Amino acid sequence: MGLRWVQQNLFSNLGNSVLTLICTLGLYQLVSSFCSWAFSTAQWQVIGTNLPIFLVGRYPVDQYWRIWLVLLILLSLCSLELCKKLEILKINWLSWFWLAFTPLALWLIGGGFGLKPVGVNLWNGLLLTLLMAIAGIVLSFPLGLLLALGRQSSMPVISALSTAYIEILRGLPLIGILFMAQVMLPLALPPELQIDRVLRAIAGFTLFSAAYLAENVRGGLQSVPQGQTQAAMALGLSTPAILWLIVLPQALRAVTPAIAGQFIGLFKDTSLVSIVGLVDLMGIGRSVLAQPNFVGRYAEVYLFIGSIYWLFCYGISRFSKNLEYR
Repeated sequence: MGLRWVQQNLFSNLGNSVLTLICTLGLYQLVSSFCSWAFSTAQWQVIGTNLPIFLVGRYPVDQYWRIWLVLLILLSLCSLELCKKLEILKINWLSWFWLAFTPLALWLIGGGFGLKPVGVNLWNGLLLTLLMAIAGIVLSFPLGLLLALGRQSSMPVISALSTAYIEILRGLPLIGILFMAQVMLPLALPPELQIDRVLRAIAGFTLFSAAYLAENVRGGLQSVPQGQTQAAMALGLSTPAILWLIVLPQALRAVTPAIAGQFIGLFKDTSLVSIVGLVDLMGIGRSVLAQPNFVGRYAEVYLFIGSIYWLFCYGISRFSKNLEYR
């Protein structure tokens, strides 16, 4: 079967055979050159020496146990989710633990209420990237959902306001919104009211992503046949019950790939905050390259950073596929 597939798809005629050989030779040269560089020329000590800085930045060393505890809780929840998927355990309350995980993680990392406070200015590197991505995803989803429902509303005022918000935000570049949040917003606020830079960046990501997410959800709402809504009204269901039990489950299922793509884009867009002065994963990479011992090690640093971005984006993609299947 394998030989037949190779013959039919790679060596079916003279032209395909020549093209296959040329591509194979080029791929071999590329892989061999990369392996030669990676195992003989590259100086990977730039990663090993600065690994804690890449991951948590200036987070206090004596408080690392909080981050390890958050990772332990996350791995435990993932293990329980896998056991539930494999039907090893029947766990009906696991979703409540997932909802409680985000505030619990923020409390452990940030401190307060009995723990030593750690300011968000010390949350750098991958920690800051994950914080902004997760907060942006969690906050933009309900806002985008409300905007999509508002644009579909029969009330002209709500529909007009939702449409105006979506069209205006979609017409602005994300970097412009981040600059307005970091530079112009403090000028519009009274001096005694100061909002943290990280919170302003999260607000910018949330407002921007919600506009695009609303259009994805609106496409899913339009895919649900009107007959189902009419049948539910005939059965006496209220409007919130129709939306929650009938319309939204089908609409979100239809646009799950698009929503996952939006979240992947949001995760990668967090790298833009390094332009406005925040030290995320990309900002840490530039700080490491500024060290005298590691000047010029661009390939090693950015390959490591790119691998981290790919790993998390691939994880979001696989999660969305499993969610769509379920």
